[in-house]
Amino acid sequence: MEKNIPISQIPFFDSVSQDTCSRLAAASRISGYDRGKMIYRAKEPVKKICFQLQGKSILYNVTHSGSRKIIFVLGQGELLNDHVLNIHESSLFCEAIEKSRILEIPSGLFLREMEKDFSLTKAVIAAQEKKIWRMGHQLKNTRGNIYLERKLAAKLWKLARDFGRKTEEGIEIDLNLSITFLADLLGVPRETASRACKSLAALQLITMRQKRIIITDPDRMSQFYKSGS
Repeated sequence: MEKNIPISQIPFFDSVSQDTCSRLAAASRISGYDRGKMIYRAKEPVKKICFQLQGKSILYNVTHSGSRKIIFVLGQGELLNDHVLNIHESSLFCEAIEKSRILEIPSGLFLREMEKDFSLTKAVIAAQEKKIWRMGHQLKNTRGNIYLERKLAAKLWKLARDFGRKTEEGIEIDLNLSITFLADLLGVPRETASRACKSLAALQLITMRQKRIIITDPDRMSQFYKSGS
């Protein structure tokens, strides 16, 4: 477990004063999480403010039927907490989906520094507004009149934008995307998610190799999820 790590290298803190960063860094630590380990749980107090340094994590909830619904996939530098003020218990689960290093700052200190340094408060507001913006786009793309292949195309296009890397065949999403993971992302049974993947592959919009997905033509994929054509 590493301690006293400078945090000014994280883009979130670009506009935050050096003095604030120094005080936060002095009390912070870096913890390692293996794939599948919980960073925090819903309905439990969260006494740390968490930032993803390496790897990737998901925020998800559990439906009334007991299945998992993934809300966000978060990568390097992102604020992981759904609640920062800790007035309420967390409403979501946060789980590492890759071997991860997480910067953890005591929430009490973080709140005191927010009171002193408005630039830190603005950074928190900006990060949470970004999540709300992303949520709005998710809701727009999950309306009942959009069929499942278009919903999946929208999700994959977004993941490729956030975690894609160029290859000779297209944009490979740098995530292990099992059918179970995609089903949780869409909130549907595995069989339904599998059929949607096969449909996109038949349309030559994606190539699937084990748990890796390549978007062969991002522009065609974008047109497809927006219009269905």
